[in-house]
Amino acid sequence: MSDAPEIDVPGFLEKLRRLKFELESVAASGTEAAQPVELDQSRVGRLSRMDAIRSQAMSLESERRRTLQLSRIRAAIKRIEDGEFGYCSTCGDPIAPKRLEVDPAAHLCIACASAAELGSV
Repeated sequence: MSDAPEIDVPGFLEKLRRLKFELESVAASGTEAAQPVELDQSRVGRLSRMDAIRSQAMSLESERRRTLQLSRIRAAIKRIEDGEFGYCSTCGDPIAPKRLEVDPAAHLCIACASAAELGSV
């Protein structure tokens, strides 16, 4: 970790905190669509129930993705606090600043991310 990447750590910290706040705000306001679908056929037609079930599934998937992204953001903030931000968590090499600009929560360099993706296919 001797070749420190040229990155604006305070700027990334601010960006991560802003993303975290936005995701937490969306999570707090979007719980209604994830509620269980009422299956009372006398009150709701079949197509309406199907639409509600699809909407519920989409809401649950969105919530899962938000939770995952919040976890990644919290981990990135922790890496900043620990002085490890900007370095690959697998090989220890610096992460390209342009990669961090696209995804400030990235914890893998491009080579390790590619290897991980190929290993999971």
